Amino acid sequence: MKTQQNRVLTSPGTLCSVLAAVGVITLASPASAKLSREFNEPGNITIADQFNNRVIEIDPSGKIVWSFGLGPNDFTPNSIIGVNDAQRVGPYTLMAGTGTPPGVIPQATNGAPDNRVILVDPFGKIIWQYGQFGQTGSGPNLLNTPVQCTWLPDTDVLITDQANNRIIEVNLRKKIVWSYPGSNTNASDQLNGPNSAELLENGHILIADQGNNRAIEVTRKDKIVATYTAGGTANIVAFASRLNNGDTLLTDAGNSRAVEVDSSDNVVWQYITNTETNSVPAPLPTRAVRLKDGDTLISDQFNNRVIRVNMAGTIVASYGLPLAGGGPIGNNVGYDTHTSQNGLYSPYDAKVVGDYTGLTPPFDFDFDADDK
Repeated sequence: MKTQQNRVLTSPGTLCSVLAAVGVITLASPASAKLSREFNEPGNITIADQFNNRVIEIDPSGKIVWSFGLGPNDFTPNSIIGVNDAQRVGPYTLMAGTGTPPGVIPQATNGAPDNRVILVDPFGKIIWQYGQFGQTGSGPNLLNTPVQCTWLPDTDVLITDQANNRIIEVNLRKKIVWSYPGSNTNASDQLNGPNSAELLENGHILIADQGNNRAIEVTRKDKIVATYTAGGTANIVAFASRLNNGDTLLTDAGNSRAVEVDSSDNVVWQYITNTETNSVPAPLPTRAVRLKDGDTLISDQFNNRVIRVNMAGTIVASYGLPLAGGGPIGNNVGYDTHTSQNGLYSPYDAKVVGDYTGLTPPFDFDFDADDK
């Protein structure tokens, strides 16, 4: 059984050697490839631009400085289809492709499965993969709608395998080393369409158990030790993260809000995304991430935008076209290779490069007094 103490911590400087040690090809620049000088700059934002089948990195003005994926009409392994999550890991990008369900978008009326978690180098080369493009399953190296992936400090990857109702931890040799519910067979402790999982500093796992309208904190022995429902009001918990003050930030998609709760599950802050003129009625926001400066970055999915909101509830930055009504996916869908301000298509995830506030840091924990 894994514990926090026996984790082998890595840093960006040693990541390449760790990948090489397990047979993963390390970073190599093709002679013809060029990277923007702005690539991987702290303060940039990575966006999982879901139905544009791509992950992009933008600067604070919305300029696209890096991308992986060929756009809304490409459904080959060269793109990441229906991407739901992206995380920068040193110079690499970890991302989860769930595919596109049938009948959701006109570009893929019959659906397009993906079911991969991939690690991509800056030049667009896949250097590690778990799951198979176009295949669905639960056996070795198979997934069913992997909606989220978290790089752990020991180089394992935590995967939220939604349609298999499980969280799995996979090492770089593609072996499952832990899973939830695992040994827990209690009916009330099973997952129902989980949407995220984060490793906490105390070694527990925080899971957004979307279909059960809750976030749960579980131990490595598969025991639930805390449950968060915003006082019983949460509806479709799409993401959960543990803040530095001990509170938990929930993305309460069914109520179109980001909501912060204390350790007793009392609401202490919230922001609702569907109150503006021309918002779709149910934008189903999918990620709310607290930043170092106290702002909250929200992936306002079917409003086709990513917004940065301060604690006073004011939008201080917005990415995507202006709201234009419509529904269920807003009429402000767009695709552009130069700027996010010409449109996004149901963005599912957004994170600030170098800012892991509330999230699992990919390389180390601080090992202070609250580590156990």
